[in-house]
Amino acid sequence: MTLVQVDPQAPVLVGAGQFVHHAKGLDDALDPATLMCEAIRAAAADAGLTAVPEVDSIRVVSLLSWRYGDPALVVAQQLGLSPRETAATTMGGNSPQSLVNETALEIQRGELDIAILTGGEAWQSRNRSRHAGVELAWPKAPPDAFPRVLGEDLEMNHPAERERGLIMPVQVYPMFESAIRAAAGRTIAEQQQVASTLWSRFSEVAAQNPAAWSRTARTAEEIRTPTPTNRMIGFPYTKYMNSNNNVDMGAALIMCSAEKARALGITRDRWVFPHAGADCHEHNYISNRWSFAQTPAIELGGRDVLRLAGLTIDDIEIVDLYSCFPSAVQLGAKSLGLSLDRQLTRTGGLSFAGGPWNNYVMHAIATVMHDLREHSAANALVWANGGYATKHSFGVYSTIPPSSFAHSSPQAEIDALPRRQLADIDEAQGAATIEAYTVMHNRDGVPETAFAACLLPDARRAWGTSTDADLAAAMCEGEWVGRAVQLTAQGLLDC
Repeated sequence: MTLVQVDPQAPVLVGAGQFVHHAKGLDDALDPATLMCEAIRAAAADAGLTAVPEVDSIRVVSLLSWRYGDPALVVAQQLGLSPRETAATTMGGNSPQSLVNETALEIQRGELDIAILTGGEAWQSRNRSRHAGVELAWPKAPPDAFPRVLGEDLEMNHPAERERGLIMPVQVYPMFESAIRAAAGRTIAEQQQVASTLWSRFSEVAAQNPAAWSRTARTAEEIRTPTPTNRMIGFPYTKYMNSNNNVDMGAALIMCSAEKARALGITRDRWVFPHAGADCHEHNYISNRWSFAQTPAIELGGRDVLRLAGLTIDDIEIVDLYSCFPSAVQLGAKSLGLSLDRQLTRTGGLSFAGGPWNNYVMHAIATVMHDLREHSAANALVWANGGYATKHSFGVYSTIPPSSFAHSSPQAEIDALPRRQLADIDEAQGAATIEAYTVMHNRDGVPETAFAACLLPDARRAWGTSTDADLAAAMCEGEWVGRAVQLTAQGLLDC
């Protein structure tokens, strides 16, 4: 095969590593920085290097299971490296792909030659320590160490949402599912069949993924049927339909200029090029989204990244869509023009491959790199998502070099799109129509709290909630999207 001439300053991914640690207890538990170091060593070996190279920058995806202060500095110390910079991202599942995009631009501009991108979580071990009442002696950076912050910190919870207790993805994504169901004209049973079949295929991919947290393939019926080990969490989602953050996992990428890759002796069969990237976000608050069944920022960001790469969606052979909940995949696939029947994950998704909070997509990119090396003429698309299908990052990859890495954001176009007005709580009373809803269940699987996004006669949105046990149970039977309800002065559902 004739090799295409590569610009010496072209950004290229040369190493990918993943590390999954199933600790038996706290005695063999590893802190997140150690998980990252294991993944970095694996990435160096993947690049064909005998040791982890000195780098200009170590960049860590922000984590939740331990407060290091400067996690990249702790990683550097454990590896014996002396980078001129340590950095950490803002929060959000979009962060790994955004980090690749930003690093690619800096390499292309000549601002750095080589960087380690990494992330890890030890949430299972942290939960064990809390339940056991054990204080962990995990390391921390000196208090005067401050990493460079990369990424956009976006406020995503409207005060009215926080006031109603609507603050978690497990509450919001099932509401998206109800809106998707209504827009498609499906019954609850039909939509559960669609979502569980999709998730069954994801579990089958995870079963074949050596870096997956759970390698058990599950049937669609098993996924959608509530049982003592698969309780209903937020109707209509059982536990198997939720992201599994209770994992101890790390991932790492080594990224450098083509010139640096040659200097390190990294052979061309290891190189994977980012061709294009895009970053954008929906309207910050779900309260202002025009529809819960549409994600226009994914559509516009996906359009941009494909245009910049000189491709269409039909030219993409390898896909990994962010997959915290079935509704995220359905929204992403629809906006990108992808059928649910095609391959949409290379890892198995956050429910099965593992959902290490913000860092899932680094595992996805690492997996996609291996896929591309095995299919040298293929193109890959990765979509990353943060918040409530809020923040989006896209990357197109190939082993064939581009003329240059291209990046854009269609944010101005997105910001100009219609916004749904949220009614003040003292105005949000009287007749309304439910447009999306969920019912949160307690740990015994009993319906507990109903959340409903409602439309007022003047088309403004209003939130309705209820802790009435009978109403919560009733809302798990039959379709409630489109149903006329009454909202009290306190924003309570009165049906």
